[in-house]
Amino acid sequence: MEARHYLISGRVQGVWYRASCVEQAQRLGLQGWVRNLADGRVEAVAAGPSEQLEALARWMADGPPLASVSAVAVAPWTGSVPSGRFAAIADAALPE
Repeated sequence: MEARHYLISGRVQGVWYRASCVEQAQRLGLQGWVRNLADGRVEAVAAGPSEQLEALARWMADGPPLASVSAVAVAPWTGSVPSGRFAAIADAALPE
């Protein structure tokens, strides 16, 4: 199983980006999390088969209808990934 870290920039907060990302990742059978950052970006970590991770990255580039994505940075993730369903998390719940 691969894991990737995503940073999404643009108008991605207050437009249902996190909730839509959770739905998309769950449809793809991925594990991980998504959260808002204080600087206006959205951060996510997802783990699963590479084909599903690529599909999530393609979705992230567009996002939900109200979003306006300017960039998606993708990098390998070497940290832990919670098992279970992909979920939105609060800042204080960020895995280390």
